[in-house]
Amino acid sequence: MATDSWALAVDEQEATSKSIGALRIRERRVIPRANGMAKPGEDGDKSDEEEKDSSAPPADCSELEDKAAQSLLNKLIRSNLVNNTNQVEVLQRDPNSPLYSVKTFEELRLKPQLLQGVYGMGFNRPSKIQENALPMMLAEPPQNLIAQSQSGTGKTAAFVLAMLSHVDPANKWTQCLCISPTYELALQTGKVVEQMGKFYPEVKLAYAIRGNKMERGSKIQEQIVIGTPGTVLDWFIKFKLMDPKKIRVFVLDEADVMIATQGHQDQSIRIQRMLPKDCQMLLFSATFEDSVWKFAERIIPDPNIIKLKREEETLDTIKQYYVLCNNKEDKFTALCNIYGAITIAQAMIFCHTRKIAAWLAGQMSKEGHQVALLSGEMVVEQRAAVIERFREGKEKVLITTNVCARGIDVEQVSVVINFDLPLDKDGNPDNETYLHRIGRTGRFGKRGLAINMVESDHSMKVLHAIEKHFNKKILKLDTDDLDEIEKIAN
Repeated sequence: MATDSWALAVDEQEATSKSIGALRIRERRVIPRANGMAKPGEDGDKSDEEEKDSSAPPADCSELEDKAAQSLLNKLIRSNLVNNTNQVEVLQRDPNSPLYSVKTFEELRLKPQLLQGVYGMGFNRPSKIQENALPMMLAEPPQNLIAQSQSGTGKTAAFVLAMLSHVDPANKWTQCLCISPTYELALQTGKVVEQMGKFYPEVKLAYAIRGNKMERGSKIQEQIVIGTPGTVLDWFIKFKLMDPKKIRVFVLDEADVMIATQGHQDQSIRIQRMLPKDCQMLLFSATFEDSVWKFAERIIPDPNIIKLKREEETLDTIKQYYVLCNNKEDKFTALCNIYGAITIAQAMIFCHTRKIAAWLAGQMSKEGHQVALLSGEMVVEQRAAVIERFREGKEKVLITTNVCARGIDVEQVSVVINFDLPLDKDGNPDNETYLHRIGRTGRFGKRGLAINMVESDHSMKVLHAIEKHFNKKILKLDTDDLDEIEKIAN
């Protein structure tokens, strides 16, 4: 298998990922440390108090890793603003006050060096989130904000701009604090601070992350600190490196990931309670389940709220078919017949296990297809490199398990194939995942095509259950009849 071209492609993808994975920190902005920086991937972020309590039950690591990894993956693959069609809903703290939004960055009356930094990052005009959030964040007196925002909407740039705007560079102490759930996510935010503050060198940045050891009695002179909750608490309480009463802006990023992490929720609340009453507080989260809302309301007093009105994902523009098969080899033959009969720009193929995904990648590669394989054991930067290559059209087929592919939007995908139908952990039909998978096609007003491979009585029952749930008939497709296959493409 190692000699197959798909395996060589994976090697090439991994080599490509090294450039994406090189998360650099400028030395001049990082505080001196005794024992070096924590390594990427170092798990956990416990304060000293927490480490003493070894009896604490372990967190659900898989859920945390999944959420944190997904968030980092989205940041890496969405380096540019995504074309977001969601409408923004603004709920003001004071419904009687006028609602301001901006269409240009000039309207915000930013410091010239910050405006230069904004344009240097490629922002020509504010995104939908920025239009509404920035006037609130930059208001005097400061206003608190809870905002729902995914990667690619410009939210990190928005709160970084708020932090840089509120800093007084003449004061050599920490004035803005941002907490993130993991080391890697903190580093990503730091990169944005460095880019946007490129022309504002008198403002310095420090990372409060595990492994960045500080001497007792020293004081942080950097005006902006980005870190993880446990280390930030230690810097406040144990080492007294920062004075919480001097913090003017507090940002809690990735709240949904934060509360999935054992200890982070309580640590975040403890940090917030140490801050002055007039400190501006900003919270961001991609999703807002009840647990996130409760947490947000506890931590952000008197907030303005910005929510994304979710557009209903619809199956109306997607033609759905199923193919009866006996085994995986049968499925592969059906796949080859489909590829032989219709022109497919790019396709995503979902498999239930890594083993099947790897087998299928090898088989398709032998048939001459340019195949990208997303595998669960790849590190996040490697996954990002694979997705970037697929997005650029270097590979025409992306084969993946469900876990790896959440949040991937590639406009050229015209066909989605469920090599295996989606099941939840109990083996029941996973309707939400089905919708999410086939929703990758039929976007941007185009007609999409979804083909489901059915190989047993059980998978037929799963298909019928999905049909019933969405009240949409899934038609049978005979892949031995090339004329019939050609008709589905019209």
